[in-house]
Amino acid sequence: MAVKINFNEAAAQTHTALLRNERAMNKSLLRLSTGVRILNASDDSAGLFIADMLGTVAKGYDQGNRNIQTGISALQIAEASAGQIFDKLQEIYVRAQNAANDINDPIARAALQQEIRNFVDAIQKIGADTEYNGIKLLDGTFKDKYIHYGARLEQTVYLSIDDVRAQSLGAHMIKTSGNKVAASDVLTSLTDVVFGTNQTITVGGRVIDATIQNVNGSTTNYILDAGYMAEQINSNLSDIGFKAKAINVSIGEKYTAIADVSDTATLTFYVGDKSFSFTAETTISLDELVEKINREAATAGADLTASTDAGRLVLTSSKGYTIGVEISLASATGTININQIVNDLENASAGTIQSQTSATTASAVKVGDLYIANDKNFTLDLGSVTNTALGNFEIGSTTGSQFKNLYSINVTSNEGAEASMLIAEVALRKVDTIRAQIGATMNNLQSIFDSQKVAYDNTKEAESVIRNTDYAKEMAEFTTYQIRMQATVAMLAQANTQPQLVLQLLR
Repeated sequence: MAVKINFNEAAAQTHTALLRNERAMNKSLLRLSTGVRILNASDDSAGLFIADMLGTVAKGYDQGNRNIQTGISALQIAEASAGQIFDKLQEIYVRAQNAANDINDPIARAALQQEIRNFVDAIQKIGADTEYNGIKLLDGTFKDKYIHYGARLEQTVYLSIDDVRAQSLGAHMIKTSGNKVAASDVLTSLTDVVFGTNQTITVGGRVIDATIQNVNGSTTNYILDAGYMAEQINSNLSDIGFKAKAINVSIGEKYTAIADVSDTATLTFYVGDKSFSFTAETTISLDELVEKINREAATAGADLTASTDAGRLVLTSSKGYTIGVEISLASATGTININQIVNDLENASAGTIQSQTSATTASAVKVGDLYIANDKNFTLDLGSVTNTALGNFEIGSTTGSQFKNLYSINVTSNEGAEASMLIAEVALRKVDTIRAQIGATMNNLQSIFDSQKVAYDNTKEAESVIRNTDYAKEMAEFTTYQIRMQATVAMLAQANTQPQLVLQLLR
């Protein structure tokens, strides 16, 4: 072998190995001190890219959950305030129901009206003032909002809360006053009261039956029935937010006798699809007549209640069914005071007919008042049913509804109180629907939060597997590097002694 002193190859190679071992041991030491396996891109370029992407997604999940928590906080405020509005609407409804009782005098109804106005003012303030960090929540401006919950684009939950201020709460309504026969009409039979064959009307774009078959057995003649229409609307259109109510009250003229002659009369009452008959003396007292009507109506299951008011006969169908009556005299000929039994001539001008005259029979019909309400605007298409069949449109028209907000509630009369109950009921339903939507959104956000928390944990674990140090493995490698360093230093010392062999050749 050649012996040289100017270059020690063994020492140089051992020194190179020493530097390599030192670098590996220092990197292992840094991994152990930082807990990170990938110290720079050169350590694991592909792993670094994957770990960075996983870290970005994890941070996105974390921020998304913070967004969710912020959104839930805002919605909790909105739902709590909407709950207060709902409670006050309930109080309004109860007071309108109280005012609908005719036992209340004008002073009592005025007091109830003032209470309602106070509740309405409170609702207006809650709706206008509820906010989160300056953002109004219930005044109708919190529309088309999004909560970004996810780590990726367009991972959002849509939010929109309707206006629940008093000025915006209420009902879109159509209200008709029940049809009464004109003063010039003289009826001899209920079959004369015909508004066409079995008609339909269109409410809010949906078709329902508008008429009911005449209960006298006719298969071609039909009469309008507000109560029947209300039932049809409530059963068939409730899924699109409709609520209908019918009331029929007939207050007769001052009662004197069934007819101006002494005879026996047969009275046949038609109420919706029920009917009943009884005979009575034409001179029967009002109290006795009321008792007979109530007894026979109860036996027949008819929705008809008779009562008296200042010497007048009051007939009430609580469900708003059409009230019809036929009166036939047994033998005498005289004037039948039909409008004292069912007052179908209330619109008669002064000095015109106050009773209907017939040799033996007379009849009258009164259609109930019909309320149709929705929380959205709607149209009414009568089709071939004539306007006069429904009666006058006191609210709305044949073409569209009219909006009545909480400020329009007026319970100073029975009629106003009944309409106010419907307004409050529709408003209650709208607020409760909004609360349900808010609650459902909060539940949805909470579910997303829980799901994303699991996803965040799993994503961080996946990132950790790639990025972070496995201490058991790294400590074993570090020990190996230490041993190598010690061995390399020892061998470097041995390599450095090799040139001393030259001295033996020079002796």
